[in-house]
Amino acid sequence: MRVYLGADHAGFELKNHLVEALSSKGFDVVDVGPAAYDADDDYPVFCFHTGARVVADSGSLGVVIGGSGNGEQIAANKVPGVRAALAWNLNTATLAREHNDANVVGIGARQHSTEEATEIVLTFLNTPFSGNPRHARRISQVTFYEDTHTLPDLP
Repeated sequence: MRVYLGADHAGFELKNHLVEALSSKGFDVVDVGPAAYDADDDYPVFCFHTGARVVADSGSLGVVIGGSGNGEQIAANKVPGVRAALAWNLNTATLAREHNDANVVGIGARQHSTEEATEIVLTFLNTPFSGNPRHARRISQVTFYEDTHTLPDLP
């Protein structure tokens, strides 16, 4: 599986660690950047590019990394077709894939040890979408809104 990784300065070291850790587990890793540490860089550019590559590469997944993961997840979700989830433990990483078919995970490098963050990312990458009809229905509703900007009727 191809995995795209993008980070800002706060996630730079964790991104570099994950490039090596995921490659050693057999993932086809693409480092979206940054290539060098820059304390003044801005996360949106890396998250937009990571998300766009995931959407263009069917079957791939993405990881966006910052200090908290919040802004990175928000930015990635601005890319049409991205379903980015912030994961802060193994359960949220699992549910993001099983229930939401998330294709990008946001992780906060300042919130976890390197080992914990690696386990969260691996859990996300190794968990398949459940295919449960109720979850698929909900994802379809989100996709329809994303495509049409038409609000559904309230029940």
